[in-house]
Amino acid sequence: MGDFNLALVIVAVVVCVLVLLVNVYLLVNYQHPDDVNQAYFPKLVVVLGLSVAAISILMLPADVANRQACQHAIYNGACTLTLPMKALWLVVYIADAVLVFLVIPFAMFYYEGDQDKSIGKRLKSALLWVLTSAVVCGLVLGILYGLVGKVDFTVKHLSSSASSFPSSWSTFSSSQPCIGSSNRLCDAYGAPASSETTWTMRTSFPEYLVALATIVGSVLFTIFGGVGIACLPLGLIFSFIRRPKAVITRSQYIKEATELGKKAKELKKAIEALHQEERSGSKGRKWRKNVKSVEKELFLLEDDMKALEEMYPQGEQAETLWALTVLGYMGKLVLGVIGLIVSVAWVAHIVIYLLITPPISPFLNEVFIKLDSVWGLLGTAAFAFFCFYLLLAVIAGEMMLGLKLVFITIHPMKWGGTLMNSFLFNVGLILLCSISVIQFCATAFAYYSQATAAQEIFGHTLQSLRGIKYLYKYNVFQYGFVFLAIITLFCYAAFGWKKRKPSGRFQLSS
Repeated sequence: MGDFNLALVIVAVVVCVLVLLVNVYLLVNYQHPDDVNQAYFPKLVVVLGLSVAAISILMLPADVANRQACQHAIYNGACTLTLPMKALWLVVYIADAVLVFLVIPFAMFYYEGDQDKSIGKRLKSALLWVLTSAVVCGLVLGILYGLVGKVDFTVKHLSSSASSFPSSWSTFSSSQPCIGSSNRLCDAYGAPASSETTWTMRTSFPEYLVALATIVGSVLFTIFGGVGIACLPLGLIFSFIRRPKAVITRSQYIKEATELGKKAKELKKAIEALHQEERSGSKGRKWRKNVKSVEKELFLLEDDMKALEEMYPQGEQAETLWALTVLGYMGKLVLGVIGLIVSVAWVAHIVIYLLITPPISPFLNEVFIKLDSVWGLLGTAAFAFFCFYLLLAVIAGEMMLGLKLVFITIHPMKWGGTLMNSFLFNVGLILLCSISVIQFCATAFAYYSQATAAQEIFGHTLQSLRGIKYLYKYNVFQYGFVFLAIITLFCYAAFGWKKRKPSGRFQLSS
């Protein structure tokens, strides 16, 4: 028993190191050339934030494995070498909240500060902004915790009358396990309906902080996850459908490149005109609309340039490049089909297990349990895959909505062209949504992850918290998730196969 638990600790340490190395690799390859050899503090925050998000997703499978390490013990506390999961959950999610609401805003204010100012002035300006935000958030959280920081558990008092101890066990059987033939005293069926009452207690402040962060993240998760669970696999499949079918000729390449050059010049003039309007101070509604249109046109122009380079590979290894392009699109098709199966399984599981009362079947919960019976960690690995896939769906949904949000613009992440402020913004969203991903997985796989620390935090405290428990009681987020997934599926089926074209809707002021 002790050796197994020690192995679990070693696996947890190795996974954390691997996650850190992978995130450093992503940072190095995604960063913009302008940020090379500078902006070290924002880079540290990015690596730390991505690591916390990935580790928090993998902690739920670790929690299940931690429970399985004690499955032969009389009670879980008999295992002295298991991981202290409840303490680790609170540490990770408090770190998540601190990063989202304090550290990442500070890093963004510092990075976007006036470069002409000294480092000390930029630090002071960023610190003032963050401290002001922290004071406001602290007051709001303190007031909310004082007023409604309680949990309401519905309990029922059970009772039964006493009976003499039997002198013989012959009257007991599987069909009659209790004393007496009619009143079934040992089942405490004598409790009246009026014995049901509400037990109120104050939750701890760390758990309350996690709960509020989960609510904020759940709104984003419902939007991004619902869209992403459909567009992640369909995007890969339709990318294969829209792939370049053959290499174009040199004359076709020159013609297309000339057209793209004309569009680039038009966009350059539009950007210069917008800069002049900005300097003149006339930043009205029309100016902001034109800025968003120009950003969208630039994004589509970059896609066209990339597609043109794929259709006309150049250099000494042109044939090799074309072969790699074809293999890449075939890989997207395979991953898209696998992803579509996983997405359908996710949506079907939500409907079967969460939205229908009582559940028709445990579905994926039973699949994981049967995989565990084949090999100890096979079910846990499949469980981790489904949880991590949901986080990938959230990221895909965020990138899909991108410039189409009404109030804010999400910075798109590009391979070799992502500035640190875009990195920080996306990491903040991923961290905020990761809390809700874990809560969603803990609810969706409650049967498989029962008796874990995550169930204690997310399955009982959060869903009984005063003021917000009704969002979970009536499955508001689950219904929103499935609704957006279905809408996205129909939209993609109707329009996803079409190639997006520049709209040219920006209008320059005369």
